Amino acid sequence: MYRFYSVALVVYFLALLPVVLYRLVRYGRAVGRIRDRFGQLPDPINQDHQRSVWIHAVSVGEVFTARSLFRDLRQAYPTHQLFVSTTTSTGQQVARQLGDDLDGVFYAPLDFTSFVTRALDRIRPDLVIFVDTEVWPNWLRACRRRGVKTAIVNGRVSNRSYRGYRLVRFFMRRVLRDVDCVCAQTESWGSRFIDLGLPADRLTVAGSLKFDAVDVSATGADLHVDDRVLRYFAFTEGHPVLIAASTLDDEDEPVLRAFARLQKMAPDAVLIIAPRHPERAGNVMALATRDGFKAVRRSDLEVDSTAGAAVVVLDTVGELPRLFQLATLVFVGGSLVPAGGHNLLEPAIFGKPIVFGRHMSNFAEIAALFLEKTAAVQVTSSHALEQTLVRLLADPVKQASLGAAARALVEANRGAVARHLTVLREVLPPDRFGSMSDVRNLRAVT
Repeated sequence: MYRFYSVALVVYFLALLPVVLYRLVRYGRAVGRIRDRFGQLPDPINQDHQRSVWIHAVSVGEVFTARSLFRDLRQAYPTHQLFVSTTTSTGQQVARQLGDDLDGVFYAPLDFTSFVTRALDRIRPDLVIFVDTEVWPNWLRACRRRGVKTAIVNGRVSNRSYRGYRLVRFFMRRVLRDVDCVCAQTESWGSRFIDLGLPADRLTVAGSLKFDAVDVSATGADLHVDDRVLRYFAFTEGHPVLIAASTLDDEDEPVLRAFARLQKMAPDAVLIIAPRHPERAGNVMALATRDGFKAVRRSDLEVDSTAGAAVVVLDTVGELPRLFQLATLVFVGGSLVPAGGHNLLEPAIFGKPIVFGRHMSNFAEIAALFLEKTAAVQVTSSHALEQTLVRLLADPVKQASLGAAARALVEANRGAVARHLTVLREVLPPDRFGSMSDVRNLRAVT
């Protein structure tokens, strides 16, 4: 069955090749270091052949989620290197911005045994951690064969993935037996892992790491004036700001129409629209210009200067979570169209009033919790989006109520990191040294 999977993977990549080449030519969107994909990692990666912990985080969201574990992993395994691999180029950019938190960042190898084995030989992990929904049969099998422990953290199985996995459940049962533990976000997602073949004694419902991904103590009412990114948006001070986060095709136009109505109430309002895929920035700029707005790309803004535009299109990576503190209102994209929605927690941490559409299957439990606690507003159409944003802009009391409930919800659900670390420590017992200083002291003595 593994051979059939590998053949199917070859067919899939060959079919995908024209799309990859088109994106490369059309958008300049790279597929990452080709050598990384073949398991031939850059020379600086683990030159000393130390033991390591390897975290695989597909893209931007998974990297931010995984970040909540870094400090505790460092403390638990001070003699180990800490590496992160990503699949997407945007995830790679964000991971590289984390600097001293990591010992190396690279692109994940394609899931062929020879490529994965080559990367494992270089990284020499004692533990490989997959974030969210990553199930790679050959990678997991290679880890099992060489005694490398594996864990899925912040685990979830979306409706779409579940339907697909169930079609090959006989194979998934074998694959999931190579996983040492799964820390699922919710009971329902945990039950899906078990239904697909994970042994029940390897499952723990540990909650969502996304609640712990940002330091709540650092997100008070005062803006982070020392944050250089915010200085590019200094012109928004005192203006109503609508942030449309992670928008997809067919969402940009409804957002622009809604913003046009907001401008009738508040002519000085500013829209920051962040397309989910930054290479779409040009298309969004064209739409905004066509609709009569003066628009500017974020990359063209200057520090402490006036933008001279009502619409800013975010064409950078990794800045959106910090910009939420500027918002008066937030619309979370991927939800007006059937794409499963995006993360509600980043604006919630800053106590912002949040609006999202009816397509939230990827965050169904979290979305339901927000609605239960009256911590967000759900709309069913683009017209309802316009009406809701207009109503909220005119009602500061409702804004404050929604924002306070959203922040309180985040604070009440923190603690997943500790639960995850308890499980990981059982899978891979911590180093016998208590801290990195102990390691340095030992080295000095010897």
